[in-house]
Amino acid sequence: MALIHDTCRPSHPPGWPPPTTPADPVTLQDGRRPRHLQTQPPSRMAAVHLVTRGSRLLLSALFVFQEDERETMMLRASALLQLHDADLQELSWRAQAGREQGPGRGRSLSVPALALGQLAVVRAGGPSAALRAPAPPLLLLGPRCPALRALRGEARPARTRSMAVEDEGLRVFQSVKIKIGEAKNLPSYPGPSKMRDCYCTVNLDQEEVFRTKIVEKSLCPFYGEDFYCEIPRSFRHLSFYIFDRDVFRRDSIIGKVAIQKEDLQKYHNRDTWFQLQHVDADSEVQGKVHLELRLSEVITDTGVVCHKLATRIVECQGLPIVNGQCDPYATVTLAGPFRSEAKKTKVKRKTNNPQFDEVFYFEVTRPCSYSKKSHFDFEEEDVDKLEIRVDLWNASNLKFGDEFLGELRIPLKVLRQSSSYEAWYFLQPRDNGSKSLKPDDLGSLRLNVVYTEDHVFSSDYYSPLRDLLLKSADVEPVSASAAHILGEVCREKQEAAVPLVRLLLHYGRVVPFISAIASAEVKRTQDPNTIFRGNSLASKCIDETMKLAGMHYLHVTLKPAIEEICQSHKPCEIDPVKLKDGENLENNMENLRQYVDRVFHAITESGVSCPTVMCDIFFSLREAAAKRFQGDPDVRYTAVSSFIFLRFFAPAILSPNLFQLTPHHTDPQTSRTLTLISKTVQTLGSLSKSKSASFKESYMATFYEFFNEQKYADAVKNFLDLISSSGRRDPKSVEQPILLKEGLMIKRAQGRKRFGMKNFKKRWFRLTNHEFTYHKSKGDQPLYSIPIENILAVEKLEEESFKMKNMFQVIQPERALYIQANNCVEAKDWIDILTKVSQCNQKRLTVYHPSAYLSGHWLCCRAPSDSAPGCSPCTGGLPANIQLDIDGDRETERIYSLFNSYMSKLEKMQEACGSKSVYDGPEQEEYSTFVIDDPQETYKTLKQVIAGVGALEQEHAQYKRDKFKKTKYGSQEHPIGDKSFQNYIRQQSETSTHSI
Repeated sequence: MALIHDTCRPSHPPGWPPPTTPADPVTLQDGRRPRHLQTQPPSRMAAVHLVTRGSRLLLSALFVFQEDERETMMLRASALLQLHDADLQELSWRAQAGREQGPGRGRSLSVPALALGQLAVVRAGGPSAALRAPAPPLLLLGPRCPALRALRGEARPARTRSMAVEDEGLRVFQSVKIKIGEAKNLPSYPGPSKMRDCYCTVNLDQEEVFRTKIVEKSLCPFYGEDFYCEIPRSFRHLSFYIFDRDVFRRDSIIGKVAIQKEDLQKYHNRDTWFQLQHVDADSEVQGKVHLELRLSEVITDTGVVCHKLATRIVECQGLPIVNGQCDPYATVTLAGPFRSEAKKTKVKRKTNNPQFDEVFYFEVTRPCSYSKKSHFDFEEEDVDKLEIRVDLWNASNLKFGDEFLGELRIPLKVLRQSSSYEAWYFLQPRDNGSKSLKPDDLGSLRLNVVYTEDHVFSSDYYSPLRDLLLKSADVEPVSASAAHILGEVCREKQEAAVPLVRLLLHYGRVVPFISAIASAEVKRTQDPNTIFRGNSLASKCIDETMKLAGMHYLHVTLKPAIEEICQSHKPCEIDPVKLKDGENLENNMENLRQYVDRVFHAITESGVSCPTVMCDIFFSLREAAAKRFQGDPDVRYTAVSSFIFLRFFAPAILSPNLFQLTPHHTDPQTSRTLTLISKTVQTLGSLSKSKSASFKESYMATFYEFFNEQKYADAVKNFLDLISSSGRRDPKSVEQPILLKEGLMIKRAQGRKRFGMKNFKKRWFRLTNHEFTYHKSKGDQPLYSIPIENILAVEKLEEESFKMKNMFQVIQPERALYIQANNCVEAKDWIDILTKVSQCNQKRLTVYHPSAYLSGHWLCCRAPSDSAPGCSPCTGGLPANIQLDIDGDRETERIYSLFNSYMSKLEKMQEACGSKSVYDGPEQEEYSTFVIDDPQETYKTLKQVIAGVGALEQEHAQYKRDKFKKTKYGSQEHPIGDKSFQNYIRQQSETSTHSI
């Protein structure tokens, strides 16, 4: 606020709050200094009065600086303000006068103590104050002020922000599982062929995290690809773009599907056709803006009052990257019915999180005595009709002009209650955005999206429910256990099996539980030929255990053979009807036979590498089946082969992309070859007595004659005996290197001192359980190797270090290796897996440097030594042991969510227990879906489950109420325009009203 002379009574717009007078003017009108400034040493204070000529503005400021800095600062000030020599002499004279006469003496300056963005009038003695124009803005510059730092030549300190993972003991996990099906009715290419070569990308907002294969020459491309990821940051839209590949130019976008985060639950786990939308500047808006507004009354030299608005653009975050670059700037416009006044910030180069920190001043109402013709016609303009509009642009070097990034509009009505206003806003599209064509013109895309958001409390909250689940294996009968009840109430067994297996595997209880439910299922099985063929809870739990514990085993066993088949691309079609011109049936059969032999021997010779947990489960299956069907000598083999061949190896051969054996779906010819191999291997592993008759196709029966030798059956039995032996351990699997992850990333050259793009090179990175290496390209010899035991820490690298996103550092004894991943999801995956494999290293660091070492010092703490200890604590990680590589609390939270969503079935199951206890007649139809062997024991467990779920539900409800009270709309976490938070507020309001 401005300091108003006592003799003047200011006027202000009707309905607006009256101005408040600041408490401490720097210099009072009688020349005395305020008491709180009289304690400052006179040698450190000097009043600098910068005077401009003619019609230029008058600026007075108070600087706090050392005497030996004064000359340098004056020169910088003259350069910044473009002063003439006479101005510089006046500046020096005033500084000298202030130093000799001390504070509070000399020519009187009326300088109010102002915060950034406030306005004041400068009342200085002498002819220089006799300006008729309205008084200029005034800034009080303290030691941390950006202007003072600019005069001193200091860099502005970088702001460090990180998304909070924990919020008062509660952790939030986001994940998404996507099935990209197919597109149809895409617009034809404007050329003679009409066909397109299309691929689809998955984007968090506009950051690409996954890309499908290219489907060539089709307007209805089928992708059939799955994608799963943990989401490491907040987002507003999950987007899918359909691209048309162009060999000579940039790939063109055909259209996109953008699903808002709050709408993802509408399409949860069901196939949905989405219409493709046009992509333009308005549809690509993302990011948020932090700004401040302050309305002040300023008194002029003649004693009249005018109202001025200070608009401060502080910063932006998450702006889109356009054509690989983002050089943003902002325009600020004060707009009304009869005026429009615009100003512009500086361009911030190579960042989508620009720190502007610029203030713009607008004259809202002019003084009544102002006679000059103005750009608006009315003496007093209705303030309520005015608005501030902020437009973000990307400064482009192209001839088409700058690209629009988004806008926001704020009516000045927000200043009715207070003269100052500060908030974060989400950027919005333009009101007059270009009208899109009909959605049908671009075709449609079939998707299945499963978005999960887990809110996880600390471990003690889950103790009652977790203990109930962990003792499930010891409950007699097992059908009365909490884990088995979960499988009974869930709509699909798979839904219950995933969190159950992960939780039990984490606590080492998966083998006894699976043994118990498998034995119970075997007892209910009447025909040995149908053993474990249904989709029971036991089958789904074993499937999930094999996926978790056996993925590395699967890769070691099958990946070399699958890669050979994909690369050699030999014709293997044996159906005479499908033979292509020029192909020979006998040659194709021989090619296929060689492939089957290669895969079959890889499987049957891998028994020693089978994980122990799988072997223990297979041993229990074998013993239960042999005990139940003592007259069938082969049942001990078929019980195991129905899982290891039918549910593990055969699906991986058939769809290698689903098991990460290939990055995408294979081409049609290779897919057909893998289908034939999978059928043959599955039949070999089943040990069927009439193998030829098991094929529907005659050509498959003919081909199978190659494998009717006893050596194949003996090899299968030896393999099954080995992997189902009691107490078997895995000595060799620890010795041989296991590939954990590989991919193309960018690294910074080792030991370079200067910053430059030549220091950053693409390399192929490869991680095994022995070492972390990078190569010039895939398959080459390693250029650099880091043994796992030498990895001291793996942490994110601040973007400010190299102005590059998604960077992380692998810290080793000599130096840190800086790496840039392709996107945030890939960066998180690499950090997680590198942390896990190195977690048990004895020399792991506890502190690290979050920024790089450049130009002789660490950017984070300015320490000059490259061996200086870190300045930030290292983030924690999970050990590499698979039993500990699972968050038990998160899995318990998921189980709680399942129980809570199926509460009505739990209550119906209670009724079924009561009905069975008192009624011995035929089972009622509505209760026939439940397996209840012991009604009393089951009822007891159900009562405990419902009590545990109810307690957790109360904790979640209380947390939501507390968060609702604390959260501020317009904060950085929930900017204005956050629809998900608006929905949350609406739900909480409805809940509160209902409770009342």
